[in-house]
Amino acid sequence: MDETEDQRRYRDEARILGEVGAVLAKAHLPDITVRLPSALARAAVKAWERDDEGDLDPESFEQRALRHRAGALALIGLAVQERGHVEGDEVVVDLGPDVIGSALEAADDL
Repeated sequence: MDETEDQRRYRDEARILGEVGAVLAKAHLPDITVRLPSALARAAVKAWERDDEGDLDPESFEQRALRHRAGALALIGLAVQERGHVEGDEVVVDLGPDVIGSALEAADDL
């Protein structure tokens, strides 16, 4: 299928966004304190505690993206396990902007 002029522009701008992300990935950005519902925090910890052994299965681009999102959830679980504390029905934890960005991006697909 051919790309339209607009679609080519979107592809170029998405690449530039990736370049911006590469610069930001090298920057020291502060963690952000967030409040998560306890059930979501427990699910994140469960993802962290999962034991993935062996080689990766062959995967499509979409499957790779899903695996990376699952990995971001696991990193949130690690942060919850190491630094989170319960306040009522929530868990308060400091998260890096990288995993927050992954979670926000995943929210777009809900």
